[in-house]
Amino acid sequence: MFGRKKFSNNSIEYLVVGLGNPDRKYENTRHNAGFLALDYIADELGVKVKRLKFKSAVGEAKIDSHRVLLMKPSTFMNNSGQAVVEAMSFYKIPAEKVVILLDDINLDVGKMRIRTKGSDGGQNGMKNIIYLSGSDKFPRIKIGIGKKPNPEYDLAAWVLSKFTKDEIKALEQVQKNCYEAVRLILDGKIDRAMNQYN
Repeated sequence: MFGRKKFSNNSIEYLVVGLGNPDRKYENTRHNAGFLALDYIADELGVKVKRLKFKSAVGEAKIDSHRVLLMKPSTFMNNSGQAVVEAMSFYKIPAEKVVILLDDINLDVGKMRIRTKGSDGGQNGMKNIIYLSGSDKFPRIKIGIGKKPNPEYDLAAWVLSKFTKDEIKALEQVQKNCYEAVRLILDGKIDRAMNQYN
């Protein structure tokens, strides 16, 4: 099983990082859309993301011909960069080979958007990753969690609210598409992934 194999520090080629908050009370909240997508990918690969390393729960996997570390930072969202930069530094991996899965309040649930690089878009986990790494060249998959019900609604309360049953169903297709998009990105076909899934 690839999930159990230990690779040496120079054999991991890519990091695939789902962003979220690591406490039971945050399960199935909007801000954990990245964790949920990473869990889906791990399930598809038959990999357990449980080993504690780089301030994260991690699992080693092979996606097609690429050796990948799946990561769920346990730093809480706003400090995600601590985990990501530690793993990048250990494996000597550039930002271009770190795929970030994150939530986006500007997209409806059921939608996703792939970007090759760019600003944090107001997402605090991404903000911290860009700040600590000094790069914005992270390919990323933004997963729609829906806009706030009204402008006065507290943003923190909204992103920490739970998905409804209907929304979870819509997310399942997005998670499947995320996995397919990750495969294309690892193969150097990010333009194709953007055309297909944006």
